[in-house]
Amino acid sequence: MEHITLLLAIVIVTALVFDFTNGFHDTANAMATTISTGALKPKTAVAMSAVLNLVGAFLSVEVAKTISSGLVDESGITPEVIFAALVGAILWNLLTWLVGLPSSSSHALMGGLIGATVASVGFAGVNGGVVVTKVLIPAVAAPVVAGLAAMLAARLTYRVDRNTDAKATAKGYRAGQIASAGLVSLAHGTNDAQKTMGIITLALVAGNVLAPGSNPPMWVIVSAGVAIALGTYLGGWRIIRTMGKGLTDLQPQQGFAAQTSAASVILASSNLGFSLSTTHSCSGAVMGAGLGRKGGVVRWSTATRMFVAWGLTLPAAGLVAAGSEFVTKQGDWGVAAVAVFLVASCIAIWFISRRQVVDHTNVNDVDTAADEPAGVVTTAIAAVTPPPAGDFKTTIPAPAEPESARTATV
Repeated sequence: MEHITLLLAIVIVTALVFDFTNGFHDTANAMATTISTGALKPKTAVAMSAVLNLVGAFLSVEVAKTISSGLVDESGITPEVIFAALVGAILWNLLTWLVGLPSSSSHALMGGLIGATVASVGFAGVNGGVVVTKVLIPAVAAPVVAGLAAMLAARLTYRVDRNTDAKATAKGYRAGQIASAGLVSLAHGTNDAQKTMGIITLALVAGNVLAPGSNPPMWVIVSAGVAIALGTYLGGWRIIRTMGKGLTDLQPQQGFAAQTSAASVILASSNLGFSLSTTHSCSGAVMGAGLGRKGGVVRWSTATRMFVAWGLTLPAAGLVAAGSEFVTKQGDWGVAAVAVFLVASCIAIWFISRRQVVDHTNVNDVDTAADEPAGVVTTAIAAVTPPPAGDFKTTIPAPAEPESARTATV
């Protein structure tokens, strides 16, 4: 580490900040259904998830290699490019957390890296084949596969348990949820923590500290694992509420089916080196499980906003990163200006979030709209996907409407 310059140190710290935001942004992936069904108390759930995220970070480096040596051409990457990429990823993570939308931290990071690389050296610096096969295809396939698996699993559990005592069955599945939530947390550590390992390794290669193609050093693995675990323990309560109560109403059988299906998809992708979005997998599994119970519902207005956020993640993070890269090219003052912009934006988003606090005490409240802060971000996303007539997400009080007007019943 003796060759690390001040700029490289700033990049590493920024990468760990992103890892921290990834942790609290994605806590919902593992624990939203466990919390919403009452299988675990909120604070206990996030503590358990944090520990298992840390353990998972040490189990594999395949995804880290995809990020550090496959997505972009290392020869054209500088520490400034990576810094700009992280700025785009962090701001998108915080904006989507602010409005309670479970978007992909992974795609925010990759979108930022692609945007900054294109701004620096052009499209030739991006390995298009890797982007398609290991990013875009898994992005589409993961929620579909996890959703179908969860729907079938939920239907199977209800069929098997149709003649058993409902209370005893629910108690058993709550215990199963705890185990499956732990598996999702472990899987999250094997996939998402590695993305920060990969980006730090790429920065070290760009700064001539490591040789191209090197594996992440142990200190990188440890620091990335700790950062994501701390973020997970903080708890992304806004997104937990959306996934646990905003998308659908889950019973313990459905929660178990959703978590088991999502964990299977994530672990398989980690083994293959696919930089999968755990958010896409878990959200797809939650919706699939919601449809797996007779009379189950999915709130499609919330799901539609989530899908739009997914589609905007890569280009939005990429555009912010490209703009940041343009400024950092101007020299040291440009890097300083981008750093100040990032810090000021983070502080502003935090203060806005304090207007309506969501924490472990109110995370299971059903009405997610009530705690979404009003402002530019909410207005922008709503403008892209205007709610259907009579939708329950409105800023003007309206007469109560039947559930059928707000949800799709299967």
